[in-house]
Amino acid sequence: MKQVFSAAEARRIALHAQGFGKARPSAGIGPAHLARVIGRVQLHQIDSVNVLTRAHYLPLFSRLGAYPRDLLDQLAWGKPRRLFEYWAHEASLLPLELHPLLRWRMGRAERGETIWGGMRRWAGEQRGEAEALLARIEAEGPLAASDIAETRGTGGWWGWSDTKSALEWLFWAGRITTATRRGSFERVYDLPERVLPVAVLAQPTPADADAHRALLARAAAAFGIATAGDLRDYFRQKPADALPRIAELVEEGTLLPVQVRGWSQQAYLHRDATLPRRVAGQALLAPFDPLIWERSRAERLFGIRYRLEIYTPAEKRVHGYYVLPFLLGERIVARVDLKADRKAGRLVVQSAHSEPGAPDAAPARLMEELERMAGWLALDGVEITGRGDMAAAMLAVQGVRCTEA
Repeated sequence: MKQVFSAAEARRIALHAQGFGKARPSAGIGPAHLARVIGRVQLHQIDSVNVLTRAHYLPLFSRLGAYPRDLLDQLAWGKPRRLFEYWAHEASLLPLELHPLLRWRMGRAERGETIWGGMRRWAGEQRGEAEALLARIEAEGPLAASDIAETRGTGGWWGWSDTKSALEWLFWAGRITTATRRGSFERVYDLPERVLPVAVLAQPTPADADAHRALLARAAAAFGIATAGDLRDYFRQKPADALPRIAELVEEGTLLPVQVRGWSQQAYLHRDATLPRRVAGQALLAPFDPLIWERSRAERLFGIRYRLEIYTPAEKRVHGYYVLPFLLGERIVARVDLKADRKAGRLVVQSAHSEPGAPDAAPARLMEELERMAGWLALDGVEITGRGDMAAAMLAVQGVRCTEA
């Protein structure tokens, strides 16, 4: 008989698996703390939006508090390197041990399979031009697209120039990797053998089935409890690749089929998952945090409909442009639209909306987290514009603190 969990129990399992509820380090956050979080979540998604801070910095802040951001830069682009960039969930920073497990994707890209249509020509009729770019990097050393040609074309794939598109195909195919980032976060490409440790590149390439099974097991550990769709989405695996491997993980005992009340789909519990009695969370969650990046899962876990409204016309947005849900205890109790006004030195709360049943303590606890974030971003304080039903209560908290000070 399948084990049955309530929705609240599934939520606690998921929060614990993602590293929430543990006391944050009080001081002295170092590379080992970052490595433990990355070991739990497996990857940090990269996104170009910088209205607050780059997306890959935020999951560590949610779990650790105010850590030095240059520590992540060192792990990702310094020496010795501990992370590498590749397409996983989306463009992501990943532990080096995942490199062999993603070579199946590199191989398919190299053959022109399962990549965006606009890039397939580089694997086919225009391969020679891409190979010429590769030869130039080999001869000259690390290069960005802007070192070679204008990076924006007159149309085409995302407005990329042919140079940028060819470089991205080489990157997807594993022929080049990111040596560093510069300027406005532009990729600088180099050969993998000049960037990644020899020991990583020398590891044997597993059979596709073995790699898919290993990635699914890592996704299951990161989620704690999940549906097959959740598991596939973590590393963006297709059903034909993933579903037979999930069955094998069940057969070997890594995954345990369970039932979650209110979930319409079969759930799977990782054999090492923990059900804590309670989770005392307090965190601002980035839109690309693994806890909530799959919106149907976020709705199942927290009962909220969360959407990123960046591409929604301003007049049609419900909660704002770059909205972070606020986790308090085991629930999401509010959402805030945030902007780092670096010129004025303020963390601007452009709107603050409460969720149904938010506790009375939510405004004060949210202000604590916002003040922590402002300090972490080297901003002088928090500015609340007054929009949203929680804004007035937050202003009142802020006023009391100013009076006390």
